[in-house]
Amino acid sequence: MRFDIITVLPGLLESPFAHSILQRAQKKGIAEIHVHNLRDYSTHKQKSVDDYPYGGGGGMVMNIEPFAACIDQLKSEREYDEVIFMSPDGVTLNQQIANQLSIKENIIILCGHYKGIDQRIRDIYVTREMSIGDYVLSGGELPAAVLVDAVVRLIPGVLSDETSALSDSFQGDLLDAPLYTRPADWNGHKVPDVLLSGNAAEIEKWRFEQALERTRTRRPDLLK
Repeated sequence: MRFDIITVLPGLLESPFAHSILQRAQKKGIAEIHVHNLRDYSTHKQKSVDDYPYGGGGGMVMNIEPFAACIDQLKSEREYDEVIFMSPDGVTLNQQIANQLSIKENIIILCGHYKGIDQRIRDIYVTREMSIGDYVLSGGELPAAVLVDAVVRLIPGVLSDETSALSDSFQGDLLDAPLYTRPADWNGHKVPDVLLSGNAAEIEKWRFEQALERTRTRRPDLLK
């Protein structure tokens, strides 16, 4: 799976992709993550990529030409399943969307900045607009990193225990059940007996009941 991320701040994405699961996925050759500096596609002498908005108002708007030039070049080299724009007014990312995207092959992610990007890029090129929550960040770089992390960990071969991703919170619209490890008794706080019983059927039943109760208490909206 290949991700091409277009941003005006490529340095901001160096660390998230250089550690842990994302680093391992790239070393295994399971995922490719390429970050493209939008300024490399600017035709302006100062490599600017923004201008004042038509109609007035505060803030600057990112130009259409650099985005179009970068996207067109990438599309000339391979076919893309999605061109995703990270935007606070997009559809909120959830586990089901991450599952859907994990079976794609090539994805472009656009990171906005300033006040936003020229609407024509959104109209002509973008296939999905995605948000990570109802709040505004300084740019789309951190949301892009969140999206890539959520998707890559689902690709077969990335996690050492592939069944782990299938039991995560939000898989099956339920939060995860409580988790415990050694010691079984810590200062009088004990692990539930059922988890020590070795009875797989009873343990699964307990976990489902706990997940259901936790979801009902914390996220009842998921049960609708």
